[in-house]
Amino acid sequence: MTGVIIISIDNAIGISLYYTRTQGIGGVIRQEIEDFIVEELTNRIESISGNYLIVELTKRNWDIHHLVRDLSRILRVSQSRFGWAGTKDKRALTRQRISIRDISEQDLALVRLKDVELKVVGRSNNKISLGDLWGNRFRITIRDIELPLDETTARVKAISQELEKGAPNFFGVQRFGEIRPITHIVGEAIVRGDLKEAALTYIAKSFPDEPDEIRKARQYVWDTGDLKEGLKTYPVRLQFERAMMNHLVAHPDDYIGAFRVLSPNLQRMFLHAYQSYIFNIILSRRIASGLSINEAYDGDIVCFKNEVGLPDTSRLQRVTLDNLDGINNLIRRGRAFVTAPLVGYDTDFAQGAPGDIEREVIRELKIDPEGFKVPAMPELASKGRRREIILLIRPEFSVAEDEINAGKTKVTLEFTLQKGGYATTVLREYMKK
Repeated sequence: MTGVIIISIDNAIGISLYYTRTQGIGGVIRQEIEDFIVEELTNRIESISGNYLIVELTKRNWDIHHLVRDLSRILRVSQSRFGWAGTKDKRALTRQRISIRDISEQDLALVRLKDVELKVVGRSNNKISLGDLWGNRFRITIRDIELPLDETTARVKAISQELEKGAPNFFGVQRFGEIRPITHIVGEAIVRGDLKEAALTYIAKSFPDEPDEIRKARQYVWDTGDLKEGLKTYPVRLQFERAMMNHLVAHPDDYIGAFRVLSPNLQRMFLHAYQSYIFNIILSRRIASGLSINEAYDGDIVCFKNEVGLPDTSRLQRVTLDNLDGINNLIRRGRAFVTAPLVGYDTDFAQGAPGDIEREVIRELKIDPEGFKVPAMPELASKGRRREIILLIRPEFSVAEDEINAGKTKVTLEFTLQKGGYATTVLREYMKK
């Protein structure tokens, strides 16, 4: 499969093709918040004692970083006391567990935030982290489809059949910023050691889809560098940018300190987004070259299934001509998965044709892996790791008349993805917009 070449915002985040060949259905997502429902799947069993209060969080149209910041202010505790397993979509109805250290149920009962529900489910001696997440369950409605019911059904069925063996495990646009896909650009500047450019890019680089008020405020600071005056026009809701600007006004040229006013999770997101951008390019190149995502080749590096049947990238093996047939037999049985690199300072690159693609991308982007040590901010350093290139998916769907948009069709998709998988990368295969 060579993929269908596309030109869109996807190119800005490293995705340059569609995997499926069937014509898309178009339509729109998130017309209503309830059109995008995400439920986190975990195998944690909570206790009745422990330092961490475990809370089921149901939120509507909230970004987790902004929510945690507001909760920390209301509860008067550090953001470092909070733990969560995954960053969910903002414009969605999502349900997940979070942990809060040294907080009582009585303290939590005082919290009142619009479109936020907090339900105590237990206590634990362990905070919630990424390792506790094994997947997410999605129920997503695509609306305003201009095709008749029978044509929509035929296309959705055909695309689902093309995805029976899996979809490309691209990082979705949420990783980079849906309105302002900027995080990977900031991460690249950090890796190159230019903290000034990184900070000013995050604070002031504007994008056309932003509201005029915000775009003009950013553009002024970008053109003039006048942070003090810029603070007068930056909306209060841009709290992260304003926090960095306030620090730089008080401590000119302390760009390291400006990043450190952000939460550790948000700081790490910049580097992670840059790694994700590189991964997307490598995976796009692999598909475009004709190499399969569900077949290993000499030089590939594969990972194996864990105890719950999901890819475990801590267990890796290099593919050689001697073990190629055996590895591909495991892949066909769903027990092994091909990987690609999330580049860091100690990246293990593939060999052969897959390795040629990985190294070609590194050369073209002029990446020095040593930059991922981030000498100025060593707490952000990343060794790199491998990530499975296939997204396991078994979608169920229904097609009906769209009750919101007269004369149009809607499709409701339900599926489960392994942790780290992006539903939007599945939706783009169906919609092809």
